[in-house]
Amino acid sequence: MTLRVLNLVVIGALILAAAYVYRIKFDSTVQAERLAKIRGEVRRARDVVASLRAEWSELDSPARIEGLAKRHLQLKPIAPTQFDSLDRLPERPPQIVNPDSPDPIGAVIETLEGPGAATGSVATPNPSPAASAPEMNVPVAVPRH
Repeated sequence: MTLRVLNLVVIGALILAAAYVYRIKFDSTVQAERLAKIRGEVRRARDVVASLRAEWSELDSPARIEGLAKRHLQLKPIAPTQFDSLDRLPERPPQIVNPDSPDPIGAVIETLEGPGAATGSVATPNPSPAASAPEMNVPVAVPRH
C-alpha cells in the first residue's frame, strides 16, 4: 500500500512538474510574441524617423529657403548709407544680474519695479523704420521702398 501511495505521489509530482513546464513554455511564447511586436514597432518608428529626416533635409535646403525668401520677402540690397559709424554705438546696457548668481532669472524678476524698469534690452525703436536707425546709433539695415 505504501508503494501505491508513493507511486501516486510521484505521478502527481510529475503531472505538476509537466504543468509547470507547460506554463513556463506558454509564458515564454507570449513574451517572444510581445518582443516580435515591439521590434516591429521600433522598425516602423525608425522608418518614420528616417522619412522625417529626409523631409527635414529637403525643407532645410538653402536653395529652397533662398527661393522662398525671394518669393515671399521683399528684401533689397543694403546700401552703404544705411549703416551708422561704430563710434556712435550706444553705451553698454547696465548689468542687472551678477553673472555668478545661482538664479539669474529670479534676480531679474526681483529687480523689476514696473513696466518701465530696465531689463537689459535695447530701447523700443520708433514706429518709422527710417527714423529708428539714426536714433539708436547702431548699424541697422533699413529697407528702402
